Amino acid sequence: MQDWRKLVGSAVEKADLTFDLMMQRFRNRFNLYKPLHIVPYRSYGTSTRLYVKGRVLANKGISSAADNDTLWKNLVNMYRRFESDEVPNAQLRVKFEGQDHQVVTDKEGYFVLNLAPATPLVEEKSWHEIEIELLAANISSFEPGIKTEAHVLVPPPDAEYGIISDIDDTIVLTSATDLIKMSQNTFMNNARTRLPFAGVSAFYRSLQLGRNGKRNNPFFYVSSSPWNLYDLLHDFLDIHDIPAGPLLLRDFGLLQNKFFGADHMSHKFKEIQNILLTYPHLNFVLIGDSGQEDAPIYREVIKEFPGRIICAYIRDVELPERAKMVEEITQELKGTVEMILVKDTAAAAQHAADNGLIFQEEVKEVEAQKEVDSSDAPGTPTNLPPAPISKDTRKK
Repeated sequence: MQDWRKLVGSAVEKADLTFDLMMQRFRNRFNLYKPLHIVPYRSYGTSTRLYVKGRVLANKGISSAADNDTLWKNLVNMYRRFESDEVPNAQLRVKFEGQDHQVVTDKEGYFVLNLAPATPLVEEKSWHEIEIELLAANISSFEPGIKTEAHVLVPPPDAEYGIISDIDDTIVLTSATDLIKMSQNTFMNNARTRLPFAGVSAFYRSLQLGRNGKRNNPFFYVSSSPWNLYDLLHDFLDIHDIPAGPLLLRDFGLLQNKFFGADHMSHKFKEIQNILLTYPHLNFVLIGDSGQEDAPIYREVIKEFPGRIICAYIRDVELPERAKMVEEITQELKGTVEMILVKDTAAAAQHAADNGLIFQEEVKEVEAQKEVDSSDAPGTPTNLPPAPISKDTRKK
């Protein structure tokens, strides 16, 4: 007898595909796709291979975040993010170093390209810009000339180590273990009114700086948040001066392999696994929280990649049963890799300094920023830079 989840998943998948097709015809007939835009995702690669990913969507006019945005505006923007109108079978040209590559979007508007440069890249440069142009789309109102730039990270050969970090309840308060609080934190705020945990920005910059002073240790952000939140998380990192890095999110949908199969643990483990396989000569620091399954995931990563993980920091979300689970895993890993349950960012910074990951002087910077950050109530950010402007361009 077939697993009930497969039966239900198959039925849901068929219904979802049928509904999507109907909606695509409806939007096309009534010219609801205009204008279109390309959403490039920060990604990563090596000197001989670049991974390019993005999505083609109808531009819903999501406005840049402001400090004084009303609750209603935040809710409307969030609705527009999740009520996305994807553009399937769109043709794009990806241009890099004089070479053109063609790629077509899938039924949900995503495109993926593994690009091989004509010659190995100069590795001293960490970020590489790739031009993407929308050539054609099966949309009645399609107008050519839509372009954007994707940014792909290639860690330099002299990077000391890499950092793989969770986002929710690790960098920013989300309350992922409480559905109501999580909804409030996510839907009622924006990239400027959501604040990072005290001291996070300074600590992450100190890890990026490392001990060689070159500020070239690469960051990777692995989260179970959906791709629909990409722009919000991208802007959040930039606004709060948290090191830029590839954002590896999750596709939420009603399709069988997304609704039932790709759970939180398997998504994160797979993304971390891909990173470690891509950079076999680079060791990593892992950062997560005790609220969900970061500790068990990191335990499995440590087991599969012996000698590759320097240490793992787990932020204590103050749930006793979760802290106990982390302590048990810590004991299990004793003698191999240190997993540290930390009460705040300053404690993690002190451990990093004591173990030669950052300069001792950086601990004072983290503590100082922690004091400043702690004085800001959530929703009332201070001294932030101007709201970002979209880089999408259109031929005149």
